[in-house]
Amino acid sequence: MKFIEENCGVFGIYSKRACADDIYQGLDFLQHRGQEYCGISTFDTEINHITHHGRVTNLFTAEELRSLTGTWGIGHVSLRDRQPMKWLTRSGEISVAFSGNVINADALMEDMMNRGKSFYKGYDIEIISKILIEKGEGNIVRGISALSEKIEGSYSLVVLTGKGIYAARDAYGFRPLILGGDSERCAVSSESRAIQNMDMEIYRDVAPGEIVLINDEGIQTAGQVESPRTAHCAFEWAYTASIDSIVDGVYVQEARNNLGESLAQRDIDEGGIVADIVAPVPMSGVGHALGYHRRSGISYQDVFLYNRYADRSYTQITQVAREKMAKRKLSVLPYVKGKKVVLCDDSIVRGTQILNKVKDLKKAGAKEIHVRIACPPLMYPCAFGISTRSVGELLARKHVKAGGILSMEQLVDLEAWVARTIGADSVKFNTMDAFVASLLIPRKNLCLQCFDGIVPSKP
Repeated sequence: MKFIEENCGVFGIYSKRACADDIYQGLDFLQHRGQEYCGISTFDTEINHITHHGRVTNLFTAEELRSLTGTWGIGHVSLRDRQPMKWLTRSGEISVAFSGNVINADALMEDMMNRGKSFYKGYDIEIISKILIEKGEGNIVRGISALSEKIEGSYSLVVLTGKGIYAARDAYGFRPLILGGDSERCAVSSESRAIQNMDMEIYRDVAPGEIVLINDEGIQTAGQVESPRTAHCAFEWAYTASIDSIVDGVYVQEARNNLGESLAQRDIDEGGIVADIVAPVPMSGVGHALGYHRRSGISYQDVFLYNRYADRSYTQITQVAREKMAKRKLSVLPYVKGKKVVLCDDSIVRGTQILNKVKDLKKAGAKEIHVRIACPPLMYPCAFGISTRSVGELLARKHVKAGGILSMEQLVDLEAWVARTIGADSVKFNTMDAFVASLLIPRKNLCLQCFDGIVPSKP
């Protein structure tokens, strides 16, 4: 099985005025989803197209934005590859961008190469584009519909054409995709924050399997592929999405507060904990720490100063880069000296960063560190779009060799081992039941594969 090395976001807008500046701004609001590459395509009798290696605001110049003429277009931010990709087809130019992961990419690419197709680097976006073009034969809706038959995996997709912007979500709805607009603009985005912070109204989520067309007539459903079941990525609410977003009808901030509250409730139920302050590992731990504070009554206080100019360490490509970015983005506040701290974070993946954070706090004089983790233990690499790539990378699997949902006895044993491993005074995770209840979405509508190993399939 091929595991993703990517986290990314898509944005598209159809407007009554020049759109490049709006796409630039939309991508800036999605920058947390990927910092390695960015790109914009616009349409104005032909497709104008620019991509860069790096962050949107650092690289796109005013001159470049002026050259991206037209009133509709798409954009992309990525960890792994340059998107959108522009193609010349028999029916005209198109540009394609997506967020997700093609699990069967190797098999699809081998089949296409055996039929005479060639590839630049074999990126998933190449595979998706070639299927869309070949099967569509000039009909974008037919080409997008064919993806659900050929692709195993996840995708939220935007396609720029001379007729407008097509947007689609895979049949399970793994990756988020939201529609919005105002009197002059219609937009589609990986997260609602890029819509609401541009003073547009959020309309609705693209349904699993739905294909929409955005043009001068507004937003219309252009097609619908069969949806075997809904399987939204639970990690979106725990970590990936920005805390000011709304994903599939659930406020990310509310979900994270709920996760923190459930951790505090577990401590209360198990006899309570004596601590001076509750603190987050910024920034993804903030919502969890606030929830813990609200339920426990323990004072909330920052113990790390966050460097706003640093990138997300989890989305760095190499372990060395992740460790350097983690060190760069947080510094310890001296206030921690002599304090007993409840330290909240979203998850423990490899364990290196939380180990270093505990060491830093102890070195600064913290008396006790009690780590509280919003997610259950990560037991499997994600096949659908988050950047863990092998079982061997996951700290929990170094102690628990067999996968699956842990019993309470196994969980407590793992927590004690993790505490010893990272030098904390205690560690607790949310149970699977508490985790799901906090997200306010029925378990049957969530993808929990990275926790339970169950790959969503037809019921």
